[in-house]
Amino acid sequence: MSEENDNAEDQQVISVWVRDPRIQKNDFWHAYIDYEICLHSNSVHFTKKISIVRRRYSEFVWLRQKLQANSQLMLKLPELPPKNPFFSLNNAQQITERMKGLQKFLEQAVQSPVLLSDSCLHLFLQSQLSTSKMEACAAGRTRYTVAQAVQGCGLRRFHSEEDLTKNLSTSCDSDSDSQGPKLQIKAINKAASTPSLNLMGTSQEGILSCLCGST
Repeated sequence: MSEENDNAEDQQVISVWVRDPRIQKNDFWHAYIDYEICLHSNSVHFTKKISIVRRRYSEFVWLRQKLQANSQLMLKLPELPPKNPFFSLNNAQQITERMKGLQKFLEQAVQSPVLLSDSCLHLFLQSQLSTSKMEACAAGRTRYTVAQAVQGCGLRRFHSEEDLTKNLSTSCDSDSDSQGPKLQIKAINKAASTPSLNLMGTSQEGILSCLCGST
């Protein structure tokens, strides 16, 4: 029986991609870049096997700090790309290097059983919650659970998980090109309407309002 369990563990796959950098403009003077995080897994650690969210660099910093605190120095965490005081939203090379570093950080994080047991990692990867609401949810201080936050988000641009799977497959084929795809950075005005979140069958209006108010 133990041998079968070992084989099952060996066959579990967790694939994560960081891609599609976009400039988000709060107003004329304030802007930042966020990145799309795609996750596809058959691991028992994830109840939701396919998801897609957007995160900015400061949220990665928050995640690493929480993982470090929650693991109580039991392991050495992977490093984030260093913060660059001269980072430019118009420098494609800097953005590409940071994006690669963020992906390497996540790839290493999801290989750790200790980190995979941390609710903050799951909320970061598979919910639209802000850092403050992720922290509150992980601590049980919200009306919705971690599972509800995860199930309520992650397929905003797709009608079904099948659509997302096709998109990931196409994207991964292009990303594997030895020359690499040309970096395109889109500017998004945050004043535009925020898409509503689908709770995928959850009918609790109170939970829906909490989750939708977190973006």
